[in-house]
Amino acid sequence: MDALVPDDLWAVVEPLLPPEPEKPKGGRPRASDRAALAGIILVLRSGMQWKHLPRSEVGCSGKTSWRRLGTWQAAGVWAALHRVMLEQLQDADALDWSRAALDSASLPAKRMARPVRKWLWIRWSEQSA
Repeated sequence: MDALVPDDLWAVVEPLLPPEPEKPKGGRPRASDRAALAGIILVLRSGMQWKHLPRSEVGCSGKTSWRRLGTWQAAGVWAALHRVMLEQLQDADALDWSRAALDSASLPAKRMARPVRKWLWIRWSEQSA
């Protein structure tokens, strides 16, 4: 598990995770968040199915890792992790913003924007050809 989630990565991820939910009726002990993260990383790296995740290698089942992935997505963990990683890279002067690009998948279209007239599009495409 340490190979999949090294200590320096865990130190960044752990503070971003939501607290463990309370279990007023008791129940089974919860699998560790680090084991769940190891399972998520292994599935994403290898492309294997969640049901084939080797419990002995990561410390939890594929279903547990899959559930945590959804829970953490809903809690905004991945967006926060992305922001923290970008900040660390910026602080280390390791980002080259001249290569950054935005597209319609990154930014939503403006509401109430004027539509481009079809004849303008045709004229533009003829000029650029």
